[in-house]
Amino acid sequence: MNVKAIVENRITDVGQSVMDLIQGLGDFTTFTMKTIFWTFKPPFRFRLLFDQIYFMGNKSVFIIFLTSSFTGAVFAFQIYLGMKAINTDSFIGPIVTIALAKELAPVLSGLVVAGRCGAAMAAQIGSMKVTEQIDALEVMGINSYQYLAVPRILGAMLSMPLLSGIFLLIGYWGSWLIGVKVIQIDETLYTAKISDFMNLSMVAEGLIKATVFGYLIGIIGTYQGFNVQGGAEGVGRGTNMAVVWGMITVLVVDFFLTSFLAKIL
Repeated sequence: MNVKAIVENRITDVGQSVMDLIQGLGDFTTFTMKTIFWTFKPPFRFRLLFDQIYFMGNKSVFIIFLTSSFTGAVFAFQIYLGMKAINTDSFIGPIVTIALAKELAPVLSGLVVAGRCGAAMAAQIGSMKVTEQIDALEVMGINSYQYLAVPRILGAMLSMPLLSGIFLLIGYWGSWLIGVKVIQIDETLYTAKISDFMNLSMVAEGLIKATVFGYLIGIIGTYQGFNVQGGAEGVGRGTNMAVVWGMITVLVVDFFLTSFLAKIL
């Protein structure tokens, strides 16, 4: 193959990749608009919504418990190692609590939910897609976006602040265990400094982030499920893409959301 043919093939590959990206963005935008439209159109399926909230809590709460307790404990110990040299280790309590409330709780909860529930959404809907159950719903006059996507997206939006709150409480308990019981910081001093430095806007920032991350995980998981192609192999591919894009989106959006919320809160 000569140089000209190699260059032409490369240009063709790049052009095809750009076209695929534009097509994917267009499909995702169309899917998002359809789910928004059907969210506000009756009938409202509250039973399906509660089932999804229970499903996501049941799937994630144990991992949230493990992740948050060790995160709080390790974070408190690392701060102690850094601050004991300048005799400021009494600030471990407020530093850990603020970090948990504003950043660690919503982001790590988002990564856990993306790994567990985002994958489950894509697998469930993808399996229905390849077995033509979604087509059967449409034949019966049931809108598949309203029946399958909307409850999962809203369920993720409502579950994430709850799971983030659990992460914050358990993470604080883990840091308290290390700070008060292991490092022997005075308990009154440890807790009093938290109220001196914490305020409600920090908690609100974490809850807003958790809600936005829940929406992103829900919309990406359901979109991947609805776009599964190629049987069981396609379901596996869609599940993997839901996890990968869910986690990447949480981390990228967190940066911009932090900058935005810092200006308005």
